[in-house]
Amino acid sequence: MSLANKIINNVKELPELKQIEVLDFIEYLKLKTERQENIEWSTLSLSSAMRGMENEQSHYSLNDLKEFFS
Repeated sequence: MSLANKIINNVKELPELKQIEVLDFIEYLKLKTERQENIEWSTLSLSSAMRGMENEQSHYSLNDLKEFFS
């Protein structure tokens, strides 16, 4: 018997309110997984976009980055 079938069979034996809790937990796990995948993809995309730039000479100094108020 597959793992999915074992889960289904066990959930069927639970009262409906507990089945709702299981469904909520499954949806939470899916959302958590999607968020982690998005973070990993964003990190990969940023690192790919910035690849090689660390050796480039900057056209700006730290003084250029400071904002002055009078």
